[in-house]
Amino acid sequence: MALGTLDRTPPPFFKQGPSAFTRLVFFSSLAVFLMVADVRFKLTQPLRAAAATLLHPVQQALLAPARWADMAGDYFAGMDQARAARSQAERTLAAQAELVMRAGQLAQENAALRAMLDLRPRLSVRSQAAEVLYDAPDPYTRKVVINRGSTQGMILGAPVLDQHGVLGQVTRVYPLTSEVTLVTDRDAAVPVVNGRTSQRGVVYGTAQADAMELRFMAGNADVQVGDLLSTSGLDGVYPAGLPVARVTHIDRRADTAFARISLVALSKPDSPRHVLVLQPLSEQLPPRPTESAPRASSAEVASNPLGAASRVSTEVPR
Repeated sequence: MALGTLDRTPPPFFKQGPSAFTRLVFFSSLAVFLMVADVRFKLTQPLRAAAATLLHPVQQALLAPARWADMAGDYFAGMDQARAARSQAERTLAAQAELVMRAGQLAQENAALRAMLDLRPRLSVRSQAAEVLYDAPDPYTRKVVINRGSTQGMILGAPVLDQHGVLGQVTRVYPLTSEVTLVTDRDAAVPVVNGRTSQRGVVYGTAQADAMELRFMAGNADVQVGDLLSTSGLDGVYPAGLPVARVTHIDRRADTAFARISLVALSKPDSPRHVLVLQPLSEQLPPRPTESAPRASSAEVASNPLGAASRVSTEVPR
């Protein structure tokens, strides 16, 4: 038989179907179709959700040993931290107990000395908590709005504090909200006293954030970098002893009689969420003698000049 007449095709048992290129094109097209259908029509979303639901117990079972190991590590680490925190809290409590006892003794001594000197007792400052809502929309001022208004007893001039020091003063009151002008505002001024030298002065806000100035201080004034300035309580608004600012730079110039003293405000107007609003001291102070007592008339001065002069001198506030 001639070789050309032989049938070289494989038997049906060894036939493998379409060619490899045909299968590549088919499955690639199918993959692209499924991806487009999944993105556009979410066809496989129910299948994916069902598979995730069925496999969730398996995942939890496989993750359980790792989770238990993490929990055990966190437990022992938490025990160590709790022991350290307890020891620190006990030491702090002991120190605070000593301070409280000393403060109580000093308060009793202060009350006894004031009674001996016939001085008026210190004023008790009432306060209420408030929450900062947002910054004022005016870009040329530094103000914030709090969620306390006239319906909650808010009044103009009330000082506002945060956890670091004096934050500002209430300058506008609405029925449900109030506007607080920060101490760093260019129009703000706070009477202060130097905690190191007990020298009084007035600090003013500037156009820069958190920056303040101690103005009208002599060039040879005893002011050093790092001095803490607190409220003096002489303005009838801020209680005495509240921290306001700290000295950061001193520029003593020969061409001027005053030193340029730069400060940094201790309050953080961008971070506090809750503040404390105090009642102004002017609401608790007695009326001025000039408002309650009449002045001496000219006839009284002519008849008794010495007595009238002494009477007028007592009407002037100390």
